[in-house]
Amino acid sequence: MTNAHRHPCTEYTRCPPSSVPSERLRRRHLSQAFHHTLDRVNVLGDDSSYGHTGCVNALSWARDGELLLSGGDDTTVRIWAIDAADTSQEYPFVCHSVIQTGHRANIFSAQMLPYSSRIATVAGDKQVRVFDVGEAAFSGTPNSRETSYSSRQSCTHVLRCHEDRVKRIVTEHSPDLFLTVGEDGSVRQHDLRTPHDCRRGPCPAPLVKVNHELSALALSPLTPYQFVVAGESPYGYLFDRRHVGRDLREEWGVPDAADDIDSLTTCVRRFGKRKKATDERRNPRPDHITGARMSARNGHEVLLSFSGDAMYLYSTYDDPEGEDAALSSSPTPLLPSNAKRRRIDETEAEKATDPLDSGTMDIDEDHLSSVMDIDSNVTEHSENRSNEDDDDDDADENDDEEEDFLELIGVDEANEENYHPMVPLVYPRQRYTGARNVATIKDGPSDEFVASGSDDGNFFIWHKASGNLHGIYEGDGSVVNMVEGHPHFPLVAVSGIDTTIKLKFSFV
Repeated sequence: MTNAHRHPCTEYTRCPPSSVPSERLRRRHLSQAFHHTLDRVNVLGDDSSYGHTGCVNALSWARDGELLLSGGDDTTVRIWAIDAADTSQEYPFVCHSVIQTGHRANIFSAQMLPYSSRIATVAGDKQVRVFDVGEAAFSGTPNSRETSYSSRQSCTHVLRCHEDRVKRIVTEHSPDLFLTVGEDGSVRQHDLRTPHDCRRGPCPAPLVKVNHELSALALSPLTPYQFVVAGESPYGYLFDRRHVGRDLREEWGVPDAADDIDSLTTCVRRFGKRKKATDERRNPRPDHITGARMSARNGHEVLLSFSGDAMYLYSTYDDPEGEDAALSSSPTPLLPSNAKRRRIDETEAEKATDPLDSGTMDIDEDHLSSVMDIDSNVTEHSENRSNEDDDDDDADENDDEEEDFLELIGVDEANEENYHPMVPLVYPRQRYTGARNVATIKDGPSDEFVASGSDDGNFFIWHKASGNLHGIYEGDGSVVNMVEGHPHFPLVAVSGIDTTIKLKFSFV
C-alpha cells in the first residue's frame, strides 16, 4: 500500500500530542529552516475572477496557523485554508469564505479573536466592525466553491469610537477584548460584553490619547499589561496599564505629569534614535514610525520601522538615557557622548558609504558594524569651572546643548511638548538597513529573524542579533505592505499593491 502525500500543516495537526516535538526542539528546527532560501510555493488569487480585486493591506494567521485572513481595498475579508485533497502542491491554501464587510474604505487590519469564530476589522471609514460567520466558514469541503457572507448576515458589532482612520487591531487573551489604534491619536480597548451606541451616548475613555496621528500598535502575549504605540512622531511609546495599587511613575522613574494623572495608562518609556546628517537630505519629512512589533518569544524586544530610514530593535529592559545622559561623558553605541560634537560625528558618518545611497541592494556587513560603532569612538573632554560668575554662561550653553540634542534626534523643539518630553528615552540595540520604506506602512515578524517589506517590491530578512542581511526576496510587483510568518512552519505570507498573496517556504 502506498502512502498518500500529506501536507506539512495537516500532518502536524493530526499528530497525537505525544509525538509532537517539544516547543524548544520545534523552535530550533524552525530557526534552522529559515537559514535556507525561501521559495515561492503558492500564489493566492489571480488577476481576474479569484481572490481580492484590490491591494491587500491586511494579513494574519489564525487558529494556530490553520487559517490565513486577508483584507484590502476591495473591503472584503477572505478566509484561506489548506485543501487537504489537493496533492499537487505543498501548501494548497484555498479561499473557503469571503465576507462582504460593508466598510466604505480600505481595510487596514483583520484579526480573529481568540477562542471564537469572531473576526474584527478596521478601515479608513473610521469604523471597527466585528463579524461572526460560524465554524462552517472555516472548513469547506474539497472542490467546494467559496461561500460569500453579506454584512447583514455576519456583522454583529459596528463601533464608531474613533474620529479618524483606524489602522491596527491587537487581540488580547479573550474572545471579547481587543485594542485598536487610529489616526485620531487614540488607542481604545473594546469589550464586546459591554454594548454601547456611539451615536447615542459617550464612548468609553481611550487608553491613550496623544496630540498626533498614531498608526502602529504592538503587544506581546507575555507582557499583556504593556503595549507600544507609534505614528507621526520620532518616538515609539511604551505604555503600562497596571494601575491598581501601584505608582508606576515611581517604579519606572518617570517624573509626574499633570496631564497624565487621570489617564488609564502611563507612558513609561520612549524609544528614539540618532538622526544622521544624511537623513534630512534624503527624507526632509520629520521622522515618523510606520510599523511596530513586540516579540512573542521574550516579551521585551520592540521592533520599530522608521519611514525613509531603517528598522531599529529596542528592549524594555534597557536603561533609559535622557537628555542629560545624551550630553554626558558616557558613550553609547548609537548616540554621541556630547551633542556639541555632533558635527564631528556627521563628518565621520559621511565618510562611510550608506547602503541606501550605493545604488545596489548588497550590504557590506563589516560596513554596517563600523557605522554603528562610529559614535562610540568619540570621546569627550570636559573642563571643571570653579568661577561662580560663569553660571549664566553655563546656563546658556546648556540651552544650546538641549537645542542641539533635539535637532540631533530630529525633533522640532516647538513640538517636543507633544512627545512626552519628561519620559525617559531608550536607544536602539540594533539597526537593520537596506529596505526602502517611505510609501506605506510595513509590518514583519520579529523573532530570531527580522523582516520588512520594501517600496521596491521586495522584502528583506535580517539576522536579529547581528543585524546582517540574510536575504532579499521578491514579494510584490510594486510595494510590499505585509510580511507575516507562520507560527509553526518556515512559511511566510506576503502581500502589497498586487491583488494576490504570495506564500514563501524554506525547504530544508
